[in-house]
Amino acid sequence: MGFRVGIVGLPNVGKSTIFNTLSAAKAEAANYPFCTIDPNKGIVTVPDSRLDELAKIYIPKRTVPTVIEFYDIAGLVKGASQGEGLGNQFLGHIKEVEAIMHVVRCFEDPNIVHVSNSVDPIRDIEVIDTELCLKDLDTMGARYQKTEKLARAGDKDAKELMPLYEKVKKALEDGTPLRLLGLSDDEKKQVQDMAFLTLKPVLYCANVAETDLPEGGKWVAPVRERAAKEGAGVVVISGKVESELMDLPENEKLEFLKEFGLTEPGLKSLIRAGYGVLDLITYFTAGEQEVRAWTIRKGTKAPQAAGVIHSDFERGFIRAETMSYDDIIRLGSAAAVKDKGLLRIEGKEYIFKDGDVVLFRFNV
Repeated sequence: MGFRVGIVGLPNVGKSTIFNTLSAAKAEAANYPFCTIDPNKGIVTVPDSRLDELAKIYIPKRTVPTVIEFYDIAGLVKGASQGEGLGNQFLGHIKEVEAIMHVVRCFEDPNIVHVSNSVDPIRDIEVIDTELCLKDLDTMGARYQKTEKLARAGDKDAKELMPLYEKVKKALEDGTPLRLLGLSDDEKKQVQDMAFLTLKPVLYCANVAETDLPEGGKWVAPVRERAAKEGAGVVVISGKVESELMDLPENEKLEFLKEFGLTEPGLKSLIRAGYGVLDLITYFTAGEQEVRAWTIRKGTKAPQAAGVIHSDFERGFIRAETMSYDDIIRLGSAAAVKDKGLLRIEGKEYIFKDGDVVLFRFNV
């Protein structure tokens, strides 16, 4: 199972077109609001040259990359939290993802109608943020009332929670996304079960005209400025160019990209940015049967990293026999790494590093 990213944005900003470049799944991309009737799921492999290099050494029967799951969620409009434009139905789908990729229209095209009849990326961002805040406010409504009642009755736990709940409620009423509130890790854990939409990390995808590549043009500057204040990422992509790129033979793609000052497809940029937003790293398992990449969050300890493979690995964790990818490449084999004394035996408190190559020992 990959990490899940929901693609959101106003109607006709190019969400489905960009989604189609991320996956072989073809959403119905049409110049019509709400044409995405169901959230479309695309499983996208994460390009990682290290996997190929390990495969050259281990010569496995199969090589398996890690993946990110993208969900194309129907266009939202002002009033979506109250059900306008089918938005209420699809706001529920956002709860299932771990990060949000917000596609923002940064191009002008008289043939593609904008729901507000003009291009203004900051206004569009604020519309989406407002709807997500209103949805979060609705989510916490019953919980807030119940906790407030218990606190008045003298319940100790409720009294401790109320200052946090009041802070969260006020922020949402003011239209401030919770990711900007500076909540501590402990505070985030205390509200985790409410799955607040505005607490999820955001990556802005600026969809630009092909003539504005590679930098993005005048509409991208305010998006970058806003993202910088939020600590969010921005990726510039032309949905039109990426769509055309999909239909070209492999041997023509690089030359086509060069025409726009690009060196790689937007897919790779989006995936790298997605990794950054989610704070992800990759570790590997390697042997004669299989070389495989696995995705975890930075700071994950060994048993939980093992649990990504199978719950039994976590439950019965004994140790992680760990090598560095760099050591394997430098010395040419796992045996050479062991001969040099560079194989590490790590226990339950070991925090995994990007590029670790691991054999788990477990007993259930």
